[in-house]
Amino acid sequence: MAAAIPHGRKSSAFLRKHTLSTPIVELKSVGKSFRSADGSARSVLETVDFTLCEGEIVALLGKSGSGKSTMLRIMAGLIPADSGQVLYRGLPLYGPADGISMVFQSFALFPWLTVQKNVELGLEAKGIPPIERTERAEAAIELIGLSGFEGALPRELSGGMRQRVGIARALVMEPDVLLMDEAFSALDVLTGEGLREDILELWETGKIPTKAILVVSHNIEEAVMMADRVLVFASDPGRVRDELPVTLTRPREVESIEVRGLIDKVYGLMTVGTARSGRVTGKEIKLQLGDRLPEAEIARMESILELLAEEPFLGRADLPKLAEESEFNDQELLDVSSALTLLGFAHLERGDIILNQLGDKYVHASNAERKVIFGQQLLENVPLIAYIRQGLVQDPSGDLHEDLFLRLLRFTLDEGDAHSALRVAIEWGRYGELFEYNFNTGVLNMPKDEETETE
Repeated sequence: MAAAIPHGRKSSAFLRKHTLSTPIVELKSVGKSFRSADGSARSVLETVDFTLCEGEIVALLGKSGSGKSTMLRIMAGLIPADSGQVLYRGLPLYGPADGISMVFQSFALFPWLTVQKNVELGLEAKGIPPIERTERAEAAIELIGLSGFEGALPRELSGGMRQRVGIARALVMEPDVLLMDEAFSALDVLTGEGLREDILELWETGKIPTKAILVVSHNIEEAVMMADRVLVFASDPGRVRDELPVTLTRPREVESIEVRGLIDKVYGLMTVGTARSGRVTGKEIKLQLGDRLPEAEIARMESILELLAEEPFLGRADLPKLAEESEFNDQELLDVSSALTLLGFAHLERGDIILNQLGDKYVHASNAERKVIFGQQLLENVPLIAYIRQGLVQDPSGDLHEDLFLRLLRFTLDEGDAHSALRVAIEWGRYGELFEYNFNTGVLNMPKDEETETE
C-alpha cells in the first residue's frame, strides 16, 4: 500500500493501543419511526443502546430491513433520531459531524465527475483551498490503490474500483469514525475480499488516522474476519440483541478452527427466534398477518431440503457447511432456513438445520404431492396467504386486486417491505395452488379447476 495520508498526529495504531475503552460515538435509548404510505408510524429502531470505542472495529449483522442502515445514518448525523440521545465525543450530535465519514453500498459517486473531483467533494464543501484539496485527494487516491485513474469517470471503472473511490472520498476527510454500509456486498467475492484486506492493512499499519470502524454486513465470515465485536441486530423494531467479542489477532486465517468456531457461533445467534419469525407466544414464535416473509424462492427451499436428505448431511447440517455446499450467501441461506422452519419442514438448533419427518416426506414426494403439502403448510403457518385464500373463497367473483392486500400490509410495513411480503406470498401461494395471479392486471383469483367445482 502507499504512504499514509499526512495528518500531523501520532499514528492511529499507537493511539488505538492507548484509547481502546474511550467512547467515541454513543447511542442511548435511540428510537426512530417512519411514516407508512397510509400515514401510520412504523417503528424502525427502538431503545437502541450502542457504544463505539476508539481502537475497535465493530460488525453489525441482521436481517434486511432490520434498521441497520438507519442506525448508521443516525450515527453519521444524516438523519435525526426521534428519541434517545446520540453523542459524538461526549457531545450531542445534531447533524453531520466532521469526524465521521460513511461509505455506501451503491458507491454514491457523481457520474459526471472524475475520480479526483469525486474524492475532493467533501473537502470542497468544507472550504479547503484548491491546492490542499488536490494534494489530499491525490494522497487518498494513491493510498487506496487508484493512482493513474484520477482523470477517469466512474463509468470507466470496475465495481471494485468505484468502491475504492467511495472509500478514498471517505478517508480524505481524515475521519475519526468510518461507517461502512454493506460496502463490499455489491462486489464479487474475490474483489470484496481484496478490498477488505486492504482496509484492514491500512487500519493495522496506522496509515489512516481513523480510530474506529463500524461495518454493516450480511456476510458472517466477513464480520468475523474483520471485527473485534460482532453485534446481531433484531428486527421489528431494530435493536441490538446479541454481542460476540472476537479476541483473535489479525490477520486471521479463515480456515482456522478458531475462526470457523466463531462463524458457527454467529450463525447460531443469527438463527435464534427464526423458527416462527413473528411474535413470541410462550416459547413459540408465531407469524402475524402483517409480518415480513423470508425472501426465499421455492427452488432454493427445495434444493436445501434435498441436500439435507443426502450424504454427507443425512438430515442435519451445520449452516456454514451447508452454505459452502449450496453456494448460497449468508443472507440467502438464512432466509431459506427461516422459511423452511416457518413452514414446518425443518427446525434450527444452535446453528444447525435439522430435517424433520414432514421435510423428509416432502423430499421423497412427487411434484404434485409436493404442491399439496406445500399448500397445506402455507394455510397453517402463513396468515397472509391464508387471508388471501379466505378472501377469494368468500368473494362472489373469486377475483381480488393486489392493492387490497397491499393496503393491509402498509399498516405494519413500509412500502418496500409491503411489496416484498406480497410478492413472496404470491409466489408461494401460486406454487401451492391456493390461488392464481395475473401479472398484467395485478388480480388474484381462485385456481380455475376450483372455480369450476364451486359453480
